[in-house]
Amino acid sequence: MPSIDAAAQTVFADLNQRCADAEFDRDFPENGKFIRRTIKAREYWYYQGYDAATGTKSNRYVGTVADSETTRRVEAHDRQRVDYRTRIDAVRMLRSAGFPTADALTGRVVERLAQAGFFRLRGVLVGTVAFQTYPGLVGERPMRALRTGDIDLAQDYGISVAIGESMPPVHEELQAVDASFRPVPNLSRPDYTSAFANADGFRVEFLVSNRGSDDLTGALVPMPALGGVSAQPLRYLDFLIRDPVRSTLLHAGGISVTVPAPERYAVHKLIVANERTEREKQAKDLTQAGFLIAALARNQPVALAASWVEAWNRGPSWRRHLETGVARLDETGRIAITQAVCAHGGMLGYEPTQVGFPASSL
Repeated sequence: MPSIDAAAQTVFADLNQRCADAEFDRDFPENGKFIRRTIKAREYWYYQGYDAATGTKSNRYVGTVADSETTRRVEAHDRQRVDYRTRIDAVRMLRSAGFPTADALTGRVVERLAQAGFFRLRGVLVGTVAFQTYPGLVGERPMRALRTGDIDLAQDYGISVAIGESMPPVHEELQAVDASFRPVPNLSRPDYTSAFANADGFRVEFLVSNRGSDDLTGALVPMPALGGVSAQPLRYLDFLIRDPVRSTLLHAGGISVTVPAPERYAVHKLIVANERTEREKQAKDLTQAGFLIAALARNQPVALAASWVEAWNRGPSWRRHLETGVARLDETGRIAITQAVCAHGGMLGYEPTQVGFPASSL
């Protein structure tokens, strides 16, 4: 897989910062102010805004004070002015360098949901669209682009309940992009929906972690912060969306998005590939996992190994899926993750046999 040269990585890092700052400036106009609130011994930033047209005041969640990037943006808010033309030029340069870009509809939908507050309310972009944002984070790009006909979005249920704010109606936001978007009926809860599809079958789906019985997997969960939609519970999703990171989806002037940490995405794909019934989707999962594992083993091996160990320690069913997933990787992927975990064990004093790798792999 081709490595990304230092110049392109620098351009991506700068674009990533600019897009995140631009989103922050758009969400919080200059006529308001930021305040700190302490809730259950944790400090949070809130924005007190004023709408001159209606004469109404509002309080909006911003993020935790402990998040250094959020606090930096709050403190620098009055000084931020982002050049959109510079961002467009950066996206064009990265596209020429072989970075994956979003198709037009995907880009417009993600941009619209970002503007509606999905990422500010701690939503996470997952699936293949998230995968398209990883080359700038891992320092390498896949040999071929992977396209998709859907967008998967996730949010933690506890966050959705506690955050005290909601997006505008999601259906209306999607129809502003494409008027043919309609709710996808749910057989178990006809009055709820977790997905929308347009006339061409392009699908937008909302997901949430399922930490209970597998019998609950089909039962939709109402999500107070997600603009009138529910979410489909999925096993293993809590591991995927824990401690997400910021990246940029390459569309127009770039869209600041929150995505799973690439090392978690790689390990998660090893697990869920074993639950696929469609061979094509299983192959795509393993292709994505293999790419990230090889790139991370070269550039961020400690993060990769730490995610493997965390997943391994979650219990017997996780271990079975991990072992089967690794066995299905090509030789390059198997060697890469073995070496990363063995080196990590050497640093921290555990044996590879404790986390699924034979002693002979040393």
